Formats: sequence, C-alpha cells, structure tokens
Amino acid sequence: MKGAASLSALADAVGLSVDWTDVAGRPQRVHEDALVPLLEALGVPSANPAHRRDALLSLRLARQRPVLCTTLVGERVQAGPADAPCLWEHEDGGREEGRADAHGNAQAPARPGYWTLSCGARSQRVAVAPARCFGVPDAVKGPSHPWGLVLQPYAARGPHDGGVGDTAACAAWAQRAAIAGADALALGPVHAANGIDAAYSPYSPGDRRYLEAIHAAPVDAFGDIALQVLDQHPALREKLAALEDATLIDWPAAAAAKWAWLAAVRAAVSADPAAAEDLQRFVEEGGQALERHVAFSHPHAGVSAPLYRFGQWVASRGWRRAQHLARGAGMGIGLIADLAVGFDPRGAEADAAGSARLQGLVLGAPPDAFCAGGQVWGVTSYSPQGLHELGFAPFIALLRAVMRDRGGLRIDHILGWQRLWVVPEGAGAGQGAYLRYPLQDLLNIAAIESWQQRCIVIGEDLGVVPPGIRQTLAARGVLGMDVLAFARDEAGGFLSPRAWRADAVAMTGTHDLPTLVGWRRGLDLGWRYRLGEMDDIALQAQAAERAADVQRLDLALGQPAGNETDVRLAALEYVASSPAALALLPVEDALGMAEQVNLPGTVATHPNWRQRLPVSGAGQTLEDSMARFAAARRRAEA
Repeated sequence: MKGAASLSALADAVGLSVDWTDVAGRPQRVHEDALVPLLEALGVPSANPAHRRDALLSLRLARQRPVLCTTLVGERVQAGPADAPCLWEHEDGGREEGRADAHGNAQAPARPGYWTLSCGARSQRVAVAPARCFGVPDAVKGPSHPWGLVLQPYAARGPHDGGVGDTAACAAWAQRAAIAGADALALGPVHAANGIDAAYSPYSPGDRRYLEAIHAAPVDAFGDIALQVLDQHPALREKLAALEDATLIDWPAAAAAKWAWLAAVRAAVSADPAAAEDLQRFVEEGGQALERHVAFSHPHAGVSAPLYRFGQWVASRGWRRAQHLARGAGMGIGLIADLAVGFDPRGAEADAAGSARLQGLVLGAPPDAFCAGGQVWGVTSYSPQGLHELGFAPFIALLRAVMRDRGGLRIDHILGWQRLWVVPEGAGAGQGAYLRYPLQDLLNIAAIESWQQRCIVIGEDLGVVPPGIRQTLAARGVLGMDVLAFARDEAGGFLSPRAWRADAVAMTGTHDLPTLVGWRRGLDLGWRYRLGEMDDIALQAQAAERAADVQRLDLALGQPAGNETDVRLAALEYVASSPAALALLPVEDALGMAEQVNLPGTVATHPNWRQRLPVSGAGQTLEDSMARFAAARRRAEA
C-alpha cells in the first residue's frame, strides 16, 4: 500500500487526476496499471519508490521559479526583497516604477501586456491580463443579441473553388449573411494539414499556426491571370470543374488539382514585381518559424518548398481579404476562426514543439454524451510542464496566429484548458486519465491576446464538464456553448430558451451532431446500425427514445403536428430567442439538410468532412431561415 500511495502522490504531483467523475456523476478511479505508462510518457520515472521520491523532489524544485508568471491588472505578484524599488518594463519599451511591499510583492500595472519586473537582483517576466476577454458588446455596436452563421469552409461553393471551398466563397457567404443582418460567420478549422488523404479531417491538423493552402482562391488573388492559366491547361480546367460539381469531396484528388493550379499560377505571376514584393514581405514577417514549417510540410503536401510557401501567402492574403469584406458589409465581428484541440504527433507543429509537446500520448475523451465508449482522437498537444518551461511561448504564438485577420475565435474542447484526457499511443480510451493544465494562466494570456487582436472568444464547453469551469470561463469573458440537443431539464424535457445562458452562444447543433432534419428522421441511428454499432434490439430501443424526444421537442416548440419545414423553422426561432450574447446558425440547418457533417468515432465509413452544400435550389430556403432567425433575435432584445 505504501508503494501504491507514492504512485498516486507522484501522479497527482505531475498533474494526473487519479480520481474523477464521469458524465453520469459516478466517481471513477484510474487503475495503477494505467498510471505507470502515463507517468513514463510524461518523463517521470515510476518503476520503484526511490525513483518516485526523486521525481517528486525534481517536480517541486522546477515549479519554484516560473519563466513567465501571469496575473491580473492591479494584483500583486512576488517581486523580490521587501520594500525594494521595482521597475516594470513593457515589451513595447514603456516603463513604470513601483516598489515591493513588506512581503516582497509588487502591484501589477493597470496596462495589460507582457512585462519584465526587475526588483533588486531579481528579474521576472509577467503577463498582466485584463479582467476579461474582448467581448461581443465591444465588437457589435447596436443590437444586444447579434447572430451569425456557421460554415464549413470546404462545403462552400463558389466560382473556381476547386471543389474544396476557398476564401472567396467564404467571403461571399459572409456578405450574403451580412445583408440579412448577421454580425458573424463562424468557420470550421482551416489549419495546415500534414498531407491530405481520403480520411482527412480538419480537426486533425499538422500545424494549427498555419493555413491549409488548398483553400486559397487564385482568381480572387490574381484575377484573369489565374483564369488564363486554366485556358492553357484544359485538362486541369476539366478536372477542377468535375471536382466542383461533385456532391462529396475527393480530398486527395482535390488537393492534387488545387496544387497543380497554384503551381501554374505561381509561374504566371513570377515576373509581377508587386506580387514578388508582397510575397517577400510575407516571408520576412514569418521568419524562421515559417521557414521551418515550410521545410517540414512541403514534402507531405507533395509540392516544392517555393510552391508551398506561395500557397501559404495566397491563403493568408485571401483570409485577410475575406475578413475585410465581411466587416465592410456591416458585420461587427466578421469571421470566427476555429482552433482544433490538438495536432498530428507527426506534423510540423509537433516538430516545432520538440520536447514541449506530450511524448507518446494522444488526446481523447472518456465516455460522454457524444460517444458512449469514449474516444481516442489521435492528436496530441503541448505538455503543461513544457508550456511552463518555455514561458507559454508556443501558446502565445498559436493564439496570435489563429486570431490574425479574425473577429472571433472558437476554442474546440476548451475544457482541455483545465484538463485533457490523455491516452498512451496505441491504447484504448479507457487506459487514459485527465492531465491538469494551468487554466488561469491560459485564460490570462487569452484575455491579453483577445484585446490586442480585438477578437471575441468562444469555448466549446460540452462533454464531461468539470464543476465550476463554466462559471470561471464566464467570469473571464469566454462564451460557452448552449446547444439545443443538450438544453434539457432533469426530466429530459427541453429547456425554455429563456433558461439558456446569457454568457454563451446559442446553437441548433454542432458539426458532431445530427442536423435538425437528420435528428428528427433518426439518420444517425441508421448509420450506427449499418456500421454494426448496435443490433436490432438496441436500434429499436434508441429509435423509441428518439421518437419520445421528438415529441418532447414538438411540445416545447408548440408544433405538435407541424410538417418538417415548419418544425425546423420553429426550432430556429426557439434557439434564436434565447438571451445568449450571440446565436449561431449552422448552414446545414439553415438549408434544411439531412446528413450531418461528422459522425464521431467513424473513419472512412461515414462521409465525414466531405459533404458540399447544394448546388442550387437552396436560395429561398436560406433566405427564409435567416429571416426567421434574425427576427427571433430581435424579439429576444425586447
């Protein structure tokens, strides 16, 4: 028992939670056999009691002097000798004098940012944060209940988008929504992939700091030159046209065709001095980090380094233009980026992170409302110790990259800022445990960056939610997410919209859930049955439960005998009428689509991340949906 106790103590010291509570509120305990490989992966020897004692001592010593500490404006931080004069130096060169009190603490400046505090012989870097993040009322002047759409970038059809959506198609959607009164267009992730195959997922990126270049829009960037290139390459034009007409994306074929087009365009504009000058400026601004990313990623994309660099430049300028057009059309927020929870362990971000990333561990989730058997996502992240040792530099750089040219940022699985379910590579979800992260430090840094970039912050707070985290996030100005399917009372009935949170984003659904139409028809259940995840008896039971839920929703909507369209529109109004700071309508629900974007836990079986939006016939449906959603938001203000 003595050895077992020391193993638990070591796990706790390194940040692993031995005890936790599942989605049903039942206490759980990580088995000792599961702790050992987790500790070894975290670089903590645990083979015998002596190793454990030494590891505990090392951990305690390492945490006595952080490279970067974080605090709030006006709070006191450890400075140095008592009553000693102190100097605060801001990263932009600004200075403020101070003095340590009788306990050796100095008051942080009222100006947020990154400071160096010198007091006697001691020097300490300090991130001084505002009380909260930049918020919706700071961005949107006027209506107190704004709204927007949620769009998967690859699904957006536009002229010459290459079959995978592009920056110009997304900009057109933003302008169309703005005309209807929307203030935001939330996008799925557009991170750089670690190569693209048939099982591509935007939530398994190679490098979240950079962009997936196949979403670049050559015609938007270079006009007739890009079209003339296609005149010179008729076979490529034909291939791109076929990809654009398809209902489902062929990711490898689309990526190859888009890179071929970008290569031809690059050659055509190589003599343009203005383009060359802007590209050189982009390269200089990107510095060594960009060059390392290019050097690592271009072989995985199957292109040359100069072409890959060119693609990054065109994509970056395209998203900047899309945000400019969205704001110019009247949106108060504009584009909202999506930050995936992790990155490919074999990708460029992992390469750049080095020892700061989790080694031999991948992320996942224990059993929850999304997936009863738990999940292993196959992506990894930074280690808490690695972030501390580097003064949170990778996290700061990441936030700056994904907030650039955006008006908002959605944090996928923000619960991971407090704890992440980590699993040894090759193991099942049940062999994992929660690893604690420095939530307050991460929130402080996010608050600084959100104001510097004037970017609202949304956190996906769904799944197994730790007690108190939603209140903590709300107090720091991070909006949660209220989703219709989960907005229930204890008896399973649907909560009135008036009972939804004001400090959250109201949504009809997410990319991991059935659409309104698909849920009503039980299409997700049919998929699970065909994939062998349930037998006839289980299907009958879940179909009966779904039918009861449909009746519950109809009752809440006041649509006991409505047709599918009427019920869908009523659901849009229901969600939009909540007091939420922002309401976001997925385009799939606005168009009345049946199939869902992603069926969690399926790979190469359900067409995840492949569905394109309808070619035609959706115009009036979209306009009606946006009009009903906007009207309900206006009524919510009363």
